[in-house]
Amino acid sequence: MQEITLTNENLEIRVNYHGAELRSIKRKDSDVEYLWNADPKFWGRSSPVLFPFVGSVKDKVYRHEGKEYPMNQHGFARDKDFTLISQSEDTVWFGLSSDEETYKAYPFRFRLEIGYTLVEDGVSVMWRVKNTDDKEMYFSIGAHPAFFCPLKEGEKQSDCYLRFQDGEGNVLEKFCNTVFGQGGLVTTQKKEYVLTEGILPIAEDLFDGDALVIENHQVQRVALLDGDKKEYLAVEFDAPLVGIWSPPKKHVPFVCIEPWYGRCDSEAFDGELKDREWGNILKPGAEFEAVYRIKVK
Repeated sequence: MQEITLTNENLEIRVNYHGAELRSIKRKDSDVEYLWNADPKFWGRSSPVLFPFVGSVKDKVYRHEGKEYPMNQHGFARDKDFTLISQSEDTVWFGLSSDEETYKAYPFRFRLEIGYTLVEDGVSVMWRVKNTDDKEMYFSIGAHPAFFCPLKEGEKQSDCYLRFQDGEGNVLEKFCNTVFGQGGLVTTQKKEYVLTEGILPIAEDLFDGDALVIENHQVQRVALLDGDKKEYLAVEFDAPLVGIWSPPKKHVPFVCIEPWYGRCDSEAFDGELKDREWGNILKPGAEFEAVYRIKVK
């Protein structure tokens, strides 16, 4: 599969045309790789974009204007080949336009553009969603980057920690998680996690119930810490939700930190596409833009 490589003095990243997916973030001085290697034994992706849905729709079908449409988890963009829009020394942009195939599954004309800018201490990931239709468009978009955890040799995932901060950089005393249920859907239940200096240990059972779903802008920065509580990677974002995930009950060596503009349906949801919680609306000709940042030490 064709890839683009960007390098600077400190880092090298690789991005694949398929899904416009980030496939590597590596330090040049130490050759340390931060991004999961897509080993299909555990999870065959590294950092897919989630569009035009984040998570699952109830019964794998959504409704729009009285018609039902089948839809797999996380939409279809991650499985499409993008085209190269532009490339410079530190930035690359990819694009995907709707076609007849996508229109059958998702009845809107759109243009999705994904960009990556390499900076001194990491990479900025940029999204543009354009409504090229003559009607309002309903969509969700999210990130799903997986990072090695543990990063150090000799450590286990359960030796590591997560640290949560708000948009001002203050560590959180607690956060509220929306609990997952069956079929990739959330419940109406909430679970509170109490933190010490913003830190949550990655206990062996932390992901047994699937992803943590943190809503309402509670968190704007999530960091991974090694066994010495030393930060080695952080994801910063303005998104209203973030998911934290590792495959349930498998203790695999990665953790996903996922900024979301949207999420899966709840078990109680019974509405149409326009009624989905945390969904986004674009008027004809309008654009949506967002960015999140991955920083490495």
